[in-house]
Amino acid sequence: MTAPMVATAGANLLNSPGAGPGGEGAVGRLLQTHRPGQEPLRVLSASGQLGYGIVEASLERGLARQPHFIGCDMGSIDPGPYYLGSGAMAAPEAMVRRDLGLVLAAARRHDIPLLIGSAGTAGARPHLAATLALVREVAQAQGLNLRLALIDSDLDPAVLTRALAEGRLQPLDDGEGPLPLPTAEDIHACGHRVAQCGTETFRRALTPEVDMVLAGRACDTAIFATLPEMLGYDAGLALHMAKIVECTSLCCEPGGRDAILAELWPDHFVLESMNPALRATPASVAAHALYEQADPFVVEEPTGTLDLRQARYQAVDERRTRVTGARFTARSQPTLKVEGARWVGSRAVLLAGIADPVMQGELPTALAQVEAKVRALLPLSEGQAWTLHPHVYGQDAIAQVPAGQTRQTELGLVLEFIASDAALAQTVAAVFKQNLLHHGYPGRLSTAGNLAFAFTPSELAAGEAYRFAIYHRLEGEDPAQIFQIRYEVLDTPATPAATPTITEACPA
Repeated sequence: MTAPMVATAGANLLNSPGAGPGGEGAVGRLLQTHRPGQEPLRVLSASGQLGYGIVEASLERGLARQPHFIGCDMGSIDPGPYYLGSGAMAAPEAMVRRDLGLVLAAARRHDIPLLIGSAGTAGARPHLAATLALVREVAQAQGLNLRLALIDSDLDPAVLTRALAEGRLQPLDDGEGPLPLPTAEDIHACGHRVAQCGTETFRRALTPEVDMVLAGRACDTAIFATLPEMLGYDAGLALHMAKIVECTSLCCEPGGRDAILAELWPDHFVLESMNPALRATPASVAAHALYEQADPFVVEEPTGTLDLRQARYQAVDERRTRVTGARFTARSQPTLKVEGARWVGSRAVLLAGIADPVMQGELPTALAQVEAKVRALLPLSEGQAWTLHPHVYGQDAIAQVPAGQTRQTELGLVLEFIASDAALAQTVAAVFKQNLLHHGYPGRLSTAGNLAFAFTPSELAAGEAYRFAIYHRLEGEDPAQIFQIRYEVLDTPATPAATPTITEACPA
């Protein structure tokens, strides 16, 4: 169960699950007044990852078009396992505060719903708490009255261990091969475990009294497709539209981060970037189906499958594209994507360059020989351990160099050391650097040094390292039992001269 959230001064917290905050809000007014077919539903996507800078001019152009609601994706696991495991937010706090200020002010000024998903990057409880604290702060500073629905996406490890034992935790192939099933120990060792909520959870949260939804880990599509589905629009069209606009103008030529407007009709939708220099063309919009997808024609959602094989893209003019044809097939029982990251050690990184072509050819052997030498030089205490993870840029760091292709004239060397503690990682990196610098290899012409350094120190502390232990599909669980919803009312008169003290929120 979700731990109760602690409200700040000026906020009235309603902890009762399923109970709305009372009185009609922006969601209720939209549900009462909009009728599909009478006019398009205007959906404004303001940010593809809130906290990295909303283009204010483009946002204002979108607001001038009188959107019916604003959506913002705020995160994903694309930045890797660190943010989920640690609970840290990837985007700079100052930028998150700025972006929240823009969309909160816009939504309240136009009295329209605001939906934000995957709060604080990875959407775990600390991310939701940090984002909620900033929402409270911004609302206080701007004197905004606001009724929020908060979706907690954290998973009890007992749910996952039970599913593992019953065969209901299945591999999820994202195109790079499935991650092996976790052990029970892996599940409990994860810093945080989350499930991606979908439209069915947003639908529960979007009671008529609500002005804003702030969700933990969420499907990007749920942010933009739920209200259209609640209004009676076709689920296939709504989800296809959502899949595209969650990245704002990335689907345009040239791609950008500017706000994008979708006009949704009962049988099609039209996309238009709010930056006049960007064009949503049939080719650029269709190509977006490849984004984050192993199969560009089939998109799996918690409640079913989005089929894009019959989708059609037609130019309205040089800047807008009309889209039709998506189909959605519901499944009998929802499935949930679940994610978890566990700590593996402290990290240090050695950065260097190699220009000698002979050294480049000998590099795999040289690294292995130096690793053996360093292990002999550094006896370890009980419980200590370290591993080396080389990344050779210009030679297989990103993709393997095809056989017979000429190697690069220079190589960038990034040696990653993960150890049981930070001091050991830093020590190994320093000793490894010095031994590799003067390592002898066949054909060497100079003993002065094998490596070039852009700066010193060349070995850097790189924080804690995590790995994904859970990246799987959870079957046979009721989303209503997984995702807990709470409501909060902010009634905050403007106090521009002072910033309120933020007390603990959403304790882990």
